[in-house]
Amino acid sequence: MDLATRILVVDDDVGIRTLMSSFLGKHGYQTDTASNPAEMRAMLKQRRYDLIVLDVMMPGEDGLSALRGLQRHDGPPVIMLSAVGTDVDRIVGLEMGAEDYLAKPCNPRELLARIRTVLRRNTTSAERPAATSVEAEGAAEKREALLLFAGWSFDLVGRTLVDAKGQLVNLSDSEFRLMRAFVEHPRRVLSRDQLLDYASGQDSELYDRAIDVQVSRLRRKLTTHDGGADLVRTVRSEGYMFVAPVTKG
Repeated sequence: MDLATRILVVDDDVGIRTLMSSFLGKHGYQTDTASNPAEMRAMLKQRRYDLIVLDVMMPGEDGLSALRGLQRHDGPPVIMLSAVGTDVDRIVGLEMGAEDYLAKPCNPRELLARIRTVLRRNTTSAERPAATSVEAEGAAEKREALLLFAGWSFDLVGRTLVDAKGQLVNLSDSEFRLMRAFVEHPRRVLSRDQLLDYASGQDSELYDRAIDVQVSRLRRKLTTHDGGADLVRTVRSEGYMFVAPVTKG
């Protein structure tokens, strides 16, 4: 966690601001709050923020108007929150430039997962250098390598998992990301927070105890195939471990 990462929470509800600020602070983020868009703009003049959590429904100037101003001035990425969670409102917010949109009330753990995804996506985009043709070819070859374990194979490019008998195991998007997190970090205990970091996608359902549900589903699919029963082990009070050694094909 980058302790320099700073988030601004903009909401007219003092209780929500306090809750979010405290929760995000416990997860390593420096968090400031503002009660309206005017305070937000004043704080943006004082310091740089890596992300803004912006409420839509506020008295006076609303969040969508504030978002429009941020986009004109090349502001930081924005996650919108709204008690009006219709598809139309969500589409409007995203088309205006918001990175993500959550309906209120939202689970703080889901908000945390979305924040991590947005920050990771923007950091990767900003820091990715232009690759030479040789570098691009090498990167492609690396991506195409199979990951092998206990007679199984996992193709990161083809997004396929094949058991020791050559049978294909169908995985959902969330299960694929979770499986990838395990095989790329074998024989290590992964906490739920780490699995959120490694496995959550832009629209991932992986947050809070949903991690346990996804692990359970993945285990059920693995145990229906010979040799997959003991690949993922629960480490009490710690998380989960993929126990098989993994090699590149």
